[in-house]
Amino acid sequence: MKIIVTAGGTGGHIYPALSIIEKFQKSDPNLKCLYIGTHNRMEKEIVPQKGIAYQEIEIYGFSKTKIARDLKNLFLIKKATKKCLNIMKEFKPDVVIGTGGYVTYPVLKAAKKLHIKTFIHEQNSIPGKSNIWLSKQIDLIGVSFKSTQDLFPNAKKVIYTGNPCGERALNMPKIPKESLGLTKSQKLITIVAGSLGSSSLNAKFKAFLQVIKNEDYEVVFITGKDNYEDFKKDTIFPKNVKILPYLDNLAGLFKESDLIISRAGASTISEILALKKPSILIPSPYVASNHQYYNALDLVNLGVAELIEEKNLNVELIKVTINEILNNANKYQEMLANLNKLNNQNASTIIYEEIGKLLK
Repeated sequence: MKIIVTAGGTGGHIYPALSIIEKFQKSDPNLKCLYIGTHNRMEKEIVPQKGIAYQEIEIYGFSKTKIARDLKNLFLIKKATKKCLNIMKEFKPDVVIGTGGYVTYPVLKAAKKLHIKTFIHEQNSIPGKSNIWLSKQIDLIGVSFKSTQDLFPNAKKVIYTGNPCGERALNMPKIPKESLGLTKSQKLITIVAGSLGSSSLNAKFKAFLQVIKNEDYEVVFITGKDNYEDFKKDTIFPKNVKILPYLDNLAGLFKESDLIISRAGASTISEILALKKPSILIPSPYVASNHQYYNALDLVNLGVAELIEEKNLNVELIKVTINEILNNANKYQEMLANLNKLNNQNASTIIYEEIGKLLK
């Protein structure tokens, strides 16, 4: 089989794409895969490192303020679509798969012009613009949240798959606490602010990390690569705090964690649910349609997470919320029980099988 996969911008789009590719690779030893991504975002670095063939296109997201760039982008979309048409005529894929980000638009438009079968996956509870614009033309859409099915009213077919990152997380190797210089017997909190990090969250958590010397837990705080040096500069953290710039196998650390504090991106949520970990979610207020808030609210309603809006975040609230979970055995066990009630989807497997049906 030959597949083209496209996704870009953030790990929330890229890692589901990689999870799908891994499933196809395991299931089809003769698979030929090509990834089409942007020329300047994180997928350009991550994907080739996985040994996956990569083609880049120049395209940008639309902005309400950068009118000149938007006008240029209209030209770039046409140029990118033409390039994708040429790539597909040469590669001859059986199916083109998109998992979100503005880069997917010209790729999937080109696929439809050539009458190639198409599949898109929506990770968030509120669909992204590219997926909405494309939905009428796409052959099959998969969603991570059941409620999202109703938000594609004009689609040919929408199915609930779950998020591929959850299945991938279960298969990732555990990272032993000792390998990071942590204490095996201590409770561990992992704090991460999305694949790119967050300067606004980092500033608030930096103050928190400096006042937990006497707490009976350890913390791994992941700053994001671009924020690491500034975060550590001129600061001495307590011995129970470990600062990392980035961790490729984040799920491996989640497996060793007792509590996860994170943004409410769909991929991270899928890993939290798959690995059955209580969490404190701090949705990013800077994303389209405030979709992270609704992602987080879904988990709060299931009784498996607490939600703190960034505007309310402060050192005392962080400490209180952590202690209410970690030091309240009844609450912690209730959250674990609720997590264990959830029937997590084997999303990558479902997607692979449904695409197989699509191609028959």
